[in-house]
Amino acid sequence: MTARPSELLRRHGLRPKKHWGQNFLGDPRILEALAALAELRPGETVVELGAGLGHLTRALAATGARVVAVERDRELVPILRAELPDVEVAEADAKSFDLTAVAPGDRIVVCGNLPYHLSSPILFHLLEQRSAVRRAVLLLQREVAERVVAPPGGRDYGLLSVLLQLVADARIGMQVNRHAFTPPPEVESSALVLDFLPAPRAEVRDERRFQALVKAAFSQRRKTLWNALKPLAGGREALERAGIDPQRRGETLSVAEFAAVERALPA
Repeated sequence: MTARPSELLRRHGLRPKKHWGQNFLGDPRILEALAALAELRPGETVVELGAGLGHLTRALAATGARVVAVERDRELVPILRAELPDVEVAEADAKSFDLTAVAPGDRIVVCGNLPYHLSSPILFHLLEQRSAVRRAVLLLQREVAERVVAPPGGRDYGLLSVLLQLVADARIGMQVNRHAFTPPPEVESSALVLDFLPAPRAEVRDERRFQALVKAAFSQRRKTLWNALKPLAGGREALERAGIDPQRRGETLSVAEFAAVERALPA
């Protein structure tokens, strides 16, 4: 599939669905660079979330990996199947696609040029299914990617930062100018690279409780932890047991400190 996105859409009488956040990427150099970030091995399984017109799909397939292309747009699925007959195409929603069933017993790679309004739901879905994932390379709105990799202490550091950094090494692999897309979005993009760890970097007794704790800490960023954790049963006492100053704000706590507070919560 060498045609540019605009040409391919015109050939099939289609237009990008704005309400679905469809922004197609066709620059071969950028596509090859994204595929390279995945560091795929021949025969390894990669799931592409939101395969669209198949441009990134083709770059991933060129690595010799087994590619499973997930696409929910019924108008695009036949194009993918016709243009890329050696690729497994799944007509499904990326937010709920079962990653654990793709290659049982193996850890897969996940890639995708994600619609910006679906970035957070898909990231949370990856968190839930991370046991099946070795690496993820996701093209996101730059601000979202920067939030994920942000260190403690700044305004970018928040819920996604803590939850993902607990279980993965996160970095920005490359920047992508908005004019590389068809149509150009209103924001710039970054490729977020997540390498999922074999075990969380800090001990947590209950991950759902950890998530509730972090969410409460960031619910109103101007609040001190003493006030922010008031609705959480045992939250204030846990701060004292963990040796955390209750006058601090959530954005100042490291992942390890959040984990210490969670362990100090009553069972």
